[in-house]
Amino acid sequence: MQTYKKPFDKRLKESVEFIKHKIKIYPKIALILGSGLGDFADSLPTIKIINTTKIPNYPHSTVEGHKGKLIFCKLNEIPLLVFQGRHHFYETGDIETVLYPIHVASALGIEILIITNAAGGVNRKFRPGDLMLIKDQINLTFENPLYNLSRSIIRIPLYDLNLQKLILTVSSKKDISLKEGVYCGIKGPSYETAAEIKMIRKFGADAVGMSTVNEVSLAATLGMRVLGISCITNMSTGISKQKLSHEEVTDVAKKVKYKFIELIRGFIKSIEVNS
Repeated sequence: MQTYKKPFDKRLKESVEFIKHKIKIYPKIALILGSGLGDFADSLPTIKIINTTKIPNYPHSTVEGHKGKLIFCKLNEIPLLVFQGRHHFYETGDIETVLYPIHVASALGIEILIITNAAGGVNRKFRPGDLMLIKDQINLTFENPLYNLSRSIIRIPLYDLNLQKLILTVSSKKDISLKEGVYCGIKGPSYETAAEIKMIRKFGADAVGMSTVNEVSLAATLGMRVLGISCITNMSTGISKQKLSHEEVTDVAKKVKYKFIELIRGFIKSIEVNS
């Protein structure tokens, strides 16, 4: 567990003030890009890029495929904040570093959070390259995402039902296949054993990964409307005989990036039309 010399509120204030001094737009929509999906930000007109290593008190990403940048951009004149990369629990064993970007997003006035990840398929009907709309989640990290909040009850439902309906409409119009399912979050960094996958499937999960669940719980409780998308980059142990690797995860994510970009672009445009 990491130790801090400054109180949380002071650290957060320093981070947010630094960011605000660098930007001229204040988006209401934010997008967190998971492993291998970082290229989405490269397709948008950029207004300001802030390297997270420059932001006071901000956690640094150390995993391949997570560049560690805050990108302020516009999509059809819609202001957008893109988190290019995230911090995982297994990097430090500190839940605060995982959740820090969510607190920053809230302090910057984000109202809608689109959160994405790379995940292993647990549902036998899935295939690598599928996109899955997260309908609900199972948190097997056993961490408390509200540990430094005065409130203690997580807001339910976590994933906004109206946003789910909207993206399903967009996927249908664009003829982009979008699976639906439950995401299970674990701590990592080890991939799950075949026995663990069998247990997770019995729990009702369709996909499994090493992020998202605590971030979503906090974001929803802070009042954000949340939409979650998983990119199924591999089939989990015991379902596929292929040896798992992080390279496979990023390679598959890159192969479906155009489908992913088209879906997210259409969804964000639809939010503005229907707001």
